[in-house]
Amino acid sequence: MSRGKAGLYHLIVGVLALLMIYPILWLAASSLKQNNEIFSTAYSLIPSKLEFSNYVSGWKGFANNSFSTFFKNSFIIVIISTIGSVVSSALVAYGLARIPFKGASFWFGCVMLTMMLPTDVTIIPQYVMFAKLEWLSSFKPIIVPSFFGMPFFIFLMMQFIRTVPVELDEAAKMDGCNKYMIFFRIMIPLIVPSLVTSAIFSFYWKWDDFMGPLLYLNKPSLYPVSLALKLFLDGESINNWGGMFAMSTLSLVPIVVVFFLFQKYIVEGISTSGLKG
Repeated sequence: MSRGKAGLYHLIVGVLALLMIYPILWLAASSLKQNNEIFSTAYSLIPSKLEFSNYVSGWKGFANNSFSTFFKNSFIIVIISTIGSVVSSALVAYGLARIPFKGASFWFGCVMLTMMLPTDVTIIPQYVMFAKLEWLSSFKPIIVPSFFGMPFFIFLMMQFIRTVPVELDEAAKMDGCNKYMIFFRIMIPLIVPSLVTSAIFSFYWKWDDFMGPLLYLNKPSLYPVSLALKLFLDGESINNWGGMFAMSTLSLVPIVVVFFLFQKYIVEGISTSGLKG
């Protein structure tokens, strides 16, 4: 690629990157503006006066619950759900990819079909089921389903497992390993990129989940950040846009931190090779 083409390419990519990051920059800038300035100077990213008090007023929350409660709820839901979805998906993927049993292809097809099933179709049946189980107004409807495997994660891990030579399993059996020992001692270390990638996606999806908490949680003390941000202005007698934008900015911090810490695994995770070298 010539210098001219390379320069044009980087210019185009830079402009597109700026367009994509501009809403985030606008959000962060608005969190430091006065309420009457946010929309009157929406074109400007530079506040006339830095209003750090927006973070103080926003952190107070609403309904006698500060955003420390909402962040705590989000972390509880996200961490437990992520652990459950990754562990259960890994077990299911290993069983479908390595353990022969009657009807394996059928069950794998069922797993794949659930990926094409619209979420809207399952909302009412799930709500009725959880209502009969008396799980409403608790974290259970949001967390427990994660412990039964996620179709996308199962498919991703299966692609890694299928590229691992079967001879490794046979060698481990000769050394006295059973299926569980093979899974934990041999398979898990070889599919780490897919495990981390699944954990990252699970973290993102659960952190941003709005519909689940909206349906199943009816107490402000149980709200996660995603739901609290929506209801923040509803609980204010005066629209505190600065406080809302401040809390919205803080809500992005965990996502950004996770991305920069584990971004290399996202690239490795889409590879279908469980072995290197």
